[in-house]
Amino acid sequence: MKLSKAVFIFVYFLSMHVSAQDYLFPVKPGQRNFLSGNFAEIRPNHFHSGIDVKIGGVDGEPIRVIEDGYVYRAKVSTYGYGNVLYIKHYNGQSSVYAHLQKFSPKIAERIRQEMYSVQKNDLEVYFDEDALPVKKGEIIGNGGNTGSSGGPHLHFEIRDSLDRAIDPFQFNFHKEIADNTPPILFKVALRPLDYESRVNGKFQREEFTPILEGGRYVIPQTIKISGSVGLEIYAVDKQDGVNNIFGIPVYELLEEGRPLFMINVDKIDFNKGRFLLSHTYLNRFTRLYDYPNNQLEIYELDSITGGRISAMVGTKKKLQVNLKDYFGNTSVLNLEVEGGIPEYQQGGAAPKDQKTNISYQREVMVIQTKLSDVGTLAKIYTNSHMFEIPPAYESNGMRTYLWDMEFGIPDSVDLCTEVVVPDVLKKIPFGEEINFTNKDISIGFEENTLLDDLFLRVLRKNTNGNMSVTINPSGDYLQNNMLVHINNTGYSGDKNKSHVYSQASNGRKSFVGGEWEGDDIRFKTRNFGTFVIDSDMVPPKILPIQLSPNEIRFRISDDKSGIKDFEAFVDGKWVLMRYEHKQATIWSERLDKQPFKGEVLLKVRDMAGNESNWSGTIK
Repeated sequence: MKLSKAVFIFVYFLSMHVSAQDYLFPVKPGQRNFLSGNFAEIRPNHFHSGIDVKIGGVDGEPIRVIEDGYVYRAKVSTYGYGNVLYIKHYNGQSSVYAHLQKFSPKIAERIRQEMYSVQKNDLEVYFDEDALPVKKGEIIGNGGNTGSSGGPHLHFEIRDSLDRAIDPFQFNFHKEIADNTPPILFKVALRPLDYESRVNGKFQREEFTPILEGGRYVIPQTIKISGSVGLEIYAVDKQDGVNNIFGIPVYELLEEGRPLFMINVDKIDFNKGRFLLSHTYLNRFTRLYDYPNNQLEIYELDSITGGRISAMVGTKKKLQVNLKDYFGNTSVLNLEVEGGIPEYQQGGAAPKDQKTNISYQREVMVIQTKLSDVGTLAKIYTNSHMFEIPPAYESNGMRTYLWDMEFGIPDSVDLCTEVVVPDVLKKIPFGEEINFTNKDISIGFEENTLLDDLFLRVLRKNTNGNMSVTINPSGDYLQNNMLVHINNTGYSGDKNKSHVYSQASNGRKSFVGGEWEGDDIRFKTRNFGTFVIDSDMVPPKILPIQLSPNEIRFRISDDKSGIKDFEAFVDGKWVLMRYEHKQATIWSERLDKQPFKGEVLLKVRDMAGNESNWSGTIK
């Protein structure tokens, strides 16, 4: 029994291996293809989970299924993946084909029937194994530009049996994709990792520009450090024959030739994808050290240091970073650090108009204020206690104080020349369900809301009767929604058409939503930033483009809150309307070949609840 089970397992994994080697490339199999995006490329809030295959800049390229299987999931949407198919293969893996212009006739017909059955213009539907079987090499659709695509291409993924994305390059598509170009390194940064750490004598993240010397990147100067510091890399990969930039899957950090930290992005767990925002700094620099509470399972690290770099006073250490793409092309960075004692007085003069500034680096509060003859000790008042601390150092005519907020959130700080009130209200621990409440606002955090411990900062303003609430800077990130309840808004507009909008630094507003409870408003958001209340009283615009027995087509738009939904009827019967938001166009798809005839009615609603109706007749 044990032997037969072992043989079964061996045969099973062997079959998986063989089928993996035998996958067909989905676009022009056997011919050279070019990519516009690769696996593990850093996108605005996630790793790219597949490869983007160019299709010549136009819609229509035939897309083929890579192996026998069946369509188990399909979705039609104007955002995200657009028209997308998910195909399950008999080895337990699955493949994904996104941004399709259209599905193959048999698939399109089945999906269209489903959409008419439930009368929905956007739909995600699941199928059983017998509904839509497909054979290797079968054309399942045509490449396009649907959803949130920025141009015609195929987004292609391979997923394992646990629905984790895995790098398609693992499946030997060497005929289709060639690459002999190594990564390009732009910037290197060193960051203090606790309030006792310094980079070149200061508690600040410092960036360096490497130079290419003898085929390697080098930082020409020795960098002085004290305490524990972390290394960050801004680099991209390149591929032969295209100008696009790509992600780098493998980073290796070595200290004096000894492995210290390694990253290998060979699979992506979608449940943890947002932790990319902890993995990177400002979605650009990759952190080569263990960042607190990061849940990604892509690291191999020294169990003692966690990638943290330190050096004893007067000791120099040579560091090396190897940057590798999947094809083995490698770029090397060399730099040297030296342990030192930070100088207390660093010289320089402050600008005349320089004001006291408070900034935050995770748990460390940084206070910079001008030099003074009145005194130097700052008094930190927290939790009914007072602590006196000296400046960490003086530089450019400024005193810099550092306070570890794990010791307490300051109520106020007496700087001898002035008293400042920091805007941090409370520490919200990672992984805990907790509710914060004061007279202005309540914020609910679930166990999976945060990516890390949060030092909550809330600023409420009322300018000329317009209220705004800023919850931490937009550079801080959330894993999932937080629930926000703003008390006593004082808003006097029409609440039926008024909602919460996120307001960017340039003033641009994006609809968030919300529900009114008297003078209070409650809303959910997955982003920090500034929130305001605004009204949208203008209904969407409808412009007919074509009315014929074969097709009805309209252009629809909304200037403020955005299109929510729409419905079309011909002769009183519901008609499926496809939507392409990039062209602001909707068009009909008939269930049968019967021509349209009779009264046409189109209803379009925006996110604020405004509705526009258009009617006409097809004779």
